[in-house]
Amino acid sequence: MNSGQPQPEVAEKRKLTCMEIMGGNKAYDGAVSVPGIDAWIYSKPYGGDEAGGDIHYLSVCGGSKITRLAVADVSGHGGSVGELASQLRNFMRRYINRANQTRIVRHLNRSFLRQADGTHFATAIVATYFAPSEDLIICNAGHPPPLLYRAAKKTWHELNPNEPETSGSAANLPLGIISETKFYQYAVKLEVDDLVLFYTDGLPETADADGKQLGQAGLLKLVAEIDVDDQESFVASLRSRLAEFRGGAEEGDDITAILIRHNAARAPRPSLGENLKVIGKLLHLVKV
Repeated sequence: MNSGQPQPEVAEKRKLTCMEIMGGNKAYDGAVSVPGIDAWIYSKPYGGDEAGGDIHYLSVCGGSKITRLAVADVSGHGGSVGELASQLRNFMRRYINRANQTRIVRHLNRSFLRQADGTHFATAIVATYFAPSEDLIICNAGHPPPLLYRAAKKTWHELNPNEPETSGSAANLPLGIISETKFYQYAVKLEVDDLVLFYTDGLPETADADGKQLGQAGLLKLVAEIDVDDQESFVASLRSRLAEFRGGAEEGDDITAILIRHNAARAPRPSLGENLKVIGKLLHLVKV
């Protein structure tokens, strides 16, 4: 159904190069390939706005061993979103070659506390794919849990770790709540053709004609009904099913869904030109 509102621009599948970062808080619909991972990204601001409260970024380190994905959902719109998007990009660039991502989330929390007016908060999830071990390392700051599909078992389930020992401190709260929040990370080893779905709360909070929300359990059930062998159209199929649940009504919030597939491909040996470009980015001679 075409409501006449602007739709995300469909981008051709692109390959991210070493030290590259892509994303932001504007509409996007496209596919991306990095060593070990294929990704399909869809993000649409509410009401056809040019930019929204959902933020996403994808980056690749200098040696193509570390691929990082970040998704954030800021309550409300306006300047706070643009500022957080800029800060998130800066932190991802600063730590692009480091596997530990908790520093990114901690710095983001402090920055958001400084610039927010006390009425806004944000949820965020940062995930790092470490190619040498094929681990996906996740740090979740109050964000909806990603969904994992195990190709060998043909099953979907939520990626929820056991609660860590917090020693009386608040842990993994949304950004902008308290400055003392501790952020923990956990890892899951990916097998070939495993899928992981990242998303913002616009999906589980999708409501039907009676105002009943889909919920986490409903989203998991809906996702499990989609053909996993057709990853190219998986996110589009998910959007269609959400539209059916809404009874054809427009979305009530920003929508972001990112599907990644583990292809287990190794990074190719970089050319001399690519190595020089990476060095230039590390020395800030080339913009990241």
